[in-house]
Amino acid sequence: MIQDIAPHRFERAYTPHPAERSDYAVCVSGGAVLLERSGAEWHLPRFAALGAVPADGRYLFSLDGTGCFSASAPEEAAEGCEYVPIQKVRGVRPMETAFAALTGAQLVRWYESRAFCGRCGAAAVHSTQERAMVCPACGQTEYPKLCPAVIVAVTDGDRLLLTRYRDRPYRGDALVAGFAEIGETLEDTVRREVAEEVGLQVKNVRYYKSQPWALTDTLLAGFYCELSGADTITLEEAELKEGFWVRRAELTPHDEGVSLTSEMIERFRLGEID
Repeated sequence: MIQDIAPHRFERAYTPHPAERSDYAVCVSGGAVLLERSGAEWHLPRFAALGAVPADGRYLFSLDGTGCFSASAPEEAAEGCEYVPIQKVRGVRPMETAFAALTGAQLVRWYESRAFCGRCGAAAVHSTQERAMVCPACGQTEYPKLCPAVIVAVTDGDRLLLTRYRDRPYRGDALVAGFAEIGETLEDTVRREVAEEVGLQVKNVRYYKSQPWALTDTLLAGFYCELSGADTITLEEAELKEGFWVRRAELTPHDEGVSLTSEMIERFRLGEID
């Protein structure tokens, strides 16, 4: 999946320090991230390629020991660089670039949305101790936004339930998915979302694995479960345009190597999940 970038190292610890010319710049503008192209490969541009190190660069994380900093987006991309739409960044290679660029863009969005305190409206400042925004007037502390959600593979023998979204950029096969609500376990989220989206009941809910998904500020938890009762699908048409059962032998390979959804479908197709 997109976060599986070994042997490359993504270091999340918040260790702020001044940016240098050799550090990476994360520039976000109009829903796109500035990337540098070298043949078939893409990389975050270094400040040296942009011509200057901004005084207001904010440390985000490091990639293979090199700092990644937010930076004001230049109006014109430097030679060899171009702005890549966020939705397309997941497809750039190598994978460590895609993951770092999307995670960097996620943090930039959060910082921009927390410039002012949500309680009293005063200008917020960055904590000197941790990755957080603090209000100097009332003490309100805000941490990066993470929304827990589930991805659900509903099976019925050798059949898998697939869905397709109605009004989202992604048009391919999907699984049932949804955000957890207040006071709800992830297992209860699975049951509720399946009932709401496709009108089915499920049993034997079991956790598979998780994935950070920067495109929607989400921490995804993947679950497999089995149909319990009737298999008639009743769509929540405001969100989905299709819901259908597919037999294992009829599934096409899902080996994009990026998303939890794709991996879960592929594992069922290969017979690794009953």
